[in-house]
Amino acid sequence: MITSTTQRAKDWLAQSNLRPTRQRVVLAQALIGDGKHRHVTAESLFEHDLVTAEKVSLATVYNTLRAFCDAGLMQEVSVDGTKSYFDTNTHDHPHFFWEDEGRLTDAPADQLKIAQLPDAPAGAEIASVDVVIRLRKKV
Repeated sequence: MITSTTQRAKDWLAQSNLRPTRQRVVLAQALIGDGKHRHVTAESLFEHDLVTAEKVSLATVYNTLRAFCDAGLMQEVSVDGTKSYFDTNTHDHPHFFWEDEGRLTDAPADQLKIAQLPDAPAGAEIASVDVVIRLRKKV
């Protein structure tokens, strides 16, 4: 019998041209099996109980997250150019980066107002605007 988390994962994968391999289904279950959006790093997903139990390698986690992004199922959010977070919410929205915890969360999009962007250089167009608001605890 297919559990609801497995079916949700398979339905999510069906939105793309990706084959639902065992590893992809396991990772999709860990990512969206409960129906909630989340932000993960490859390492945090690799440490997830379901992924650990199914013995999915860290290299497979990295490759699968990239494939999910390429297929439009997730978006990659880069922090400092050194750390990538993967977000299951693909709609345009800002993020809070909690520096003290190394954690990424959604920021309220309805509160963000961008009045004007600079013109793109000749021969280029703006593809997207990523907003990451860095936070730290007050001292």
